[in-house]
Amino acid sequence: MFRTEHPNPQFKRDSFICLNGSWGFQKGKFEETDPTRLSGKIEVPFCPESRLSGIGDRNYIIDCVYSREIELNKADLNERLVLHFGAVDYFAVVYVNGVKAAVHTGGYTAFEVDISPFVCEGKNLLAVAVHDDVRENIPSGKQSKEENPHGCFYTRSTGIWQTVWLEKTPENFVKAVKFYPLSDYKTVRAELFTEGCENAEIKVFYKGKPVGSAEGRVEYRGVFEIALSETHLWEIGKGELYDVEITFGRDRVQSYFGFRLVSYEGRKFLLNGKSVFQRLVLDQGYYEDGIYTAKDAKQFKEDIDLSVSLGFNGARLHQKVFEQRYLYECDKAGYIVWGEFPSWGMKYDSVKSLGTFVAQWTEVVEQYFNHPSIITWCPLNEVWEDLENNKLVRDVRFVETAYFVTKTLDGTRPCVDTSGGYHGKYTDVFDFHNYHLSDKTLRFVEDISKKDVLSMDKTYPPEALRENIVYNGKLPLNASEYGGISYCGKEGGWGYHACGSEEEFLSEYLKTTCSYLFCGKISGFCYTQLYDVEQEQNGIYHYDRTPKFDMKLIRAIFSRDPGDK
Repeated sequence: MFRTEHPNPQFKRDSFICLNGSWGFQKGKFEETDPTRLSGKIEVPFCPESRLSGIGDRNYIIDCVYSREIELNKADLNERLVLHFGAVDYFAVVYVNGVKAAVHTGGYTAFEVDISPFVCEGKNLLAVAVHDDVRENIPSGKQSKEENPHGCFYTRSTGIWQTVWLEKTPENFVKAVKFYPLSDYKTVRAELFTEGCENAEIKVFYKGKPVGSAEGRVEYRGVFEIALSETHLWEIGKGELYDVEITFGRDRVQSYFGFRLVSYEGRKFLLNGKSVFQRLVLDQGYYEDGIYTAKDAKQFKEDIDLSVSLGFNGARLHQKVFEQRYLYECDKAGYIVWGEFPSWGMKYDSVKSLGTFVAQWTEVVEQYFNHPSIITWCPLNEVWEDLENNKLVRDVRFVETAYFVTKTLDGTRPCVDTSGGYHGKYTDVFDFHNYHLSDKTLRFVEDISKKDVLSMDKTYPPEALRENIVYNGKLPLNASEYGGISYCGKEGGWGYHACGSEEEFLSEYLKTTCSYLFCGKISGFCYTQLYDVEQEQNGIYHYDRTPKFDMKLIRAIFSRDPGDK
């Protein structure tokens, strides 16, 4: 069985029971199937489009049904039984012994179901009915709306694609916890959310040594300020983490946090008060055999190690909410990331889409709040105007709402309202996407360096529909997508530009990268991309993560210090 590890080290109970493995599976609507005898089998948590699922069906799968039995004894029924889903794309209805127990909308966040009222001693049947049509204006990221992948759109990922598990809790239990490192660098604030009223105790450890604690009675919400006897800062390449044990009555939860503060000072990004240049790489979170889902958790660390070996210090996690387990590896590695919503697929002039976005993005920010590796929130990507046809295909209030919702949920991190230009009136960081080759890029960067002017076509041409802000030279500036150069791909592969030789690629790579490094007015960049994804063949590595180039030369380019010519 694949993927037996706990999916979320930030919130663990000892009662964890993994339900990954063989489930019944059948395409079609729930009312058209018999969950007790579905026609096929699937290996959960892999989507049916993937080879690892045992199915590999790349056609549209609009509706499907999963089922499996669990066996419970009399003692199990004395506790609250909770069924967890890491993620199910897109609309899921959960049935327990034929009774509808829960409904969840959104393909990228976890949800749980208290199945206690529906189960009995002995065998119990779990079933999940899924509806997922990316053509229905839903958040779907890079999943192709067309039947086949094309350009920068890839194979779809339907249904269950993250771990399913069961756990037990008492009647009164911990619902969530948030950690806030304070600016004195020796105190952490813990905000505890509970069901019921009990005595609570929070213990903090560093490498097994007790370094702080707090206790008190909590009813639904409690706030504790914990003085730490030792301060170990979370830094680039040094993912220092504090382990946490939370006791609430009979409930026990294990968690962790990293002590770090992020901010901007003028154009400079600061981590714990020190200037850091963001050397990011675009990571799409796709896998050859599993599509959205890695074969095992080791693949997360391997991808991070590949990136770091090239001189990157982080990644932009692009158009996908990555698994909690991936972020855990980022946290341990001291690897900084932008957390992004898979906003492609929505209509940006639709009130309905706005409601969908706010509900699902709120879940993302709340569930991923404690990861020290997330240093920027990016709710939207490339929400542009249709200038060629002079059409307003977005409402700027959508973009501005995304910013204010994000800042309301989390005031501790910067927010880019929409990455790639065409910002609204409110953003903490001004960024741009530039896929020009080196000659145009050098002229563009020269305009930034000498005039503080962005002259690129999408930031902003004179014919823009007058609802954007113009870069004023004061906000931090980030080259959040560049490169995308295709080399050594298969015939028919896609990229922004193609190079005919390794020498030509490295020349372009060097010139464009150094133009940003040496600009002096840019706080960071993000190179597209770490590895090929299906037909998009502009990665530094192939899709199977084998190298295309002499990686020592790549590292020599990326590891140069900003301003060090």
